[in-house]
Amino acid sequence: MRASSVDQIIIETLSKEHAHLTSLQVFEEIRKRLPAVNQSTVYRALERLVKNGKVSVSDMGTGSAVFELLVDGLHHHLICQKCGQVITMNHADVMVFFAAIQNKYHFKVITNHLILFGTCNNCTKSSGSKEGHENQDAQTDLF
Repeated sequence: MRASSVDQIIIETLSKEHAHLTSLQVFEEIRKRLPAVNQSTVYRALERLVKNGKVSVSDMGTGSAVFELLVDGLHHHLICQKCGQVITMNHADVMVFFAAIQNKYHFKVITNHLILFGTCNNCTKSSGSKEGHENQDAQTDLF
């Protein structure tokens, strides 16, 4: 089985799903089309696609690394730890944050998929809590 055919089917699978899939989920989807493929072949192909910048790998707090096709360019996520809502952030918005870190700390951030965990507006409102406000004084000015 050629690596390029497995790569192509992974790209098609991730494109069709429009979701973050674990390597096992990718394998299970691909096995429907290529019954002879083994899990290690799929994992190596995923690693190759990540290295080539076609796929991102992230920890979204689910306990397993997840893979996503980078068709629309780089983007990032905010994940609510209460309801699981995933909010997609534009890469340009995050680049402002990265530039501030680089300027203040002389540290170049190299990442293709930033994920921040917290509480969404709906969950914050529904709990009536002031989460996040207690740490305001401890935050440093980046901007």
